[in-house]
Amino acid sequence: MLMGWPPEGQATVTVIVCLTVAYFILYPALKPHSLRQMAVYDLGVTGAMLLINGSLFAGAGIRFSMLLFHTNWAVFTFLAAVLIEAPLALWYARRNNISFD
Repeated sequence: MLMGWPPEGQATVTVIVCLTVAYFILYPALKPHSLRQMAVYDLGVTGAMLLINGSLFAGAGIRFSMLLFHTNWAVFTFLAAVLIEAPLALWYARRNNISFD
């Protein structure tokens, strides 16, 4: 389905799907009480993103465009996740009264 998409699109879809599962299925079930707990859970989610995108792009020599610069798949995945997740995490924390300590 995504094979006709550019690599940036495929990697971004992976990030969006993983974050959707995390914030709308996993985190509501696990009920983290602090951002520290969310960060621990997020390590697993980020690991899943890197594993999936690594299986698609590692060793292929594909360069990813971040508009101002080009990078590899791992840096692209991490930066895309940070940019997409930051507002999502703040929304989730405020909505569920999660402490910021």
